[in-house]
Amino acid sequence: MKAILNEAGALGEQITAWRRHLHQIPELGLETKETSAYIAGELKKMGAADIRENIAGWGVSALVKGALPGKTLAIRADCDGLPIVEETGLPFASKNGCMHACGHDAHTAIALGAAKLLLARKDELAGTVKFIFQPAEENVKGAKAMIDDGVMENPAPDALIGLHTGCLWKEAGPGEIGVRYGALMAAVDRFQITFRGKGGHGATPHLAVDPVTMASAAVLELQTILSRELSPLDPAVLTIGRIAGGTAFNIIAEECVLEGTVRTLSPATRAFVEERIRALASRVAEGMRGSAEVEYDAGPPPLINNPDFTRKFQDFASAMIGPEKVKEIAEPTMGGEDVAYFLEMVPGTFFAHGSCNPEKGQVYPHHNPKFDIDEDTLPLGAALFAGFALNWQK
Repeated sequence: MKAILNEAGALGEQITAWRRHLHQIPELGLETKETSAYIAGELKKMGAADIRENIAGWGVSALVKGALPGKTLAIRADCDGLPIVEETGLPFASKNGCMHACGHDAHTAIALGAAKLLLARKDELAGTVKFIFQPAEENVKGAKAMIDDGVMENPAPDALIGLHTGCLWKEAGPGEIGVRYGALMAAVDRFQITFRGKGGHGATPHLAVDPVTMASAAVLELQTILSRELSPLDPAVLTIGRIAGGTAFNIIAEECVLEGTVRTLSPATRAFVEERIRALASRVAEGMRGSAEVEYDAGPPPLINNPDFTRKFQDFASAMIGPEKVKEIAEPTMGGEDVAYFLEMVPGTFFAHGSCNPEKGQVYPHHNPKFDIDEDTLPLGAALFAGFALNWQK
């Protein structure tokens, strides 16, 4: 284990160079053509096997095949950026109007480092490691698209591991990691409710059916699903982010639209909240002589770490870097991550990789135009991925 740490440290300059190159070329959504070409090119230079490109557009996968028989472990790294103009002032800052403001450049560089470390140790590797480089995490469409295009086949992974760098969880400082058993991140759902009525003059509301009034009542009543129908111990969020209705101050509109998001940590709670949104919207509309149409777009499921697999990873990480640097995350976040689609299919774990260092001025949160990470932490991520891949079946 210590040897892998040393080897990763020696590879630190290369991992940093990968990260800096990727940082300069952020791309959005599924359209990561230049990023994916760079990833595939570096994998080819290393000698990775079965490199597959253009998965669901621009996703990439590759294999490191061990000399010993065994199972297949997947390592997933997301690689897309955000539509944010960078303000870090770094010499390698993006200049294309987008930014790696969530650390996906680091995730990809760490995974490339792990691949290189494992390729040097194929003789002692049991089974196969499948690397999955996924676009479109930020719009939570990439994982499902890659799954639909067969990334979890030939070979089918038996387990999967991934990480998120930065400062999402307070427990993991720079050079530390955080683990959590069970739910770590929430399901991400979007809904739109269109209330329809009968338009008319603002001076004669009794001759119209007002959808703006329906929507206004629904904004408040929807919150009662959480406050009066769910257990206080069952976390859920329902946020209305957009209201659109009407064209002038003295006209009663024909329709009014609410758009919002639901975040839940339990599949059962997720299904219950959707059913109640539909029922409540219809009841409010019908009570005011109108109608309601609900569109519910279910995004990624809750990110749930497998307890047994997480224990195995925590034990390994504690042995590698010391138990004092492996922290247990106390609370999940209601943010989402589409790695959850992979973790629905196979057991695995997703851990926090602490990399924001206040001593170096890295105090800005994710999705901030000044977000940055401590590059000295990158070898640790690569060592954890590679070392765990070498040991998880023992």
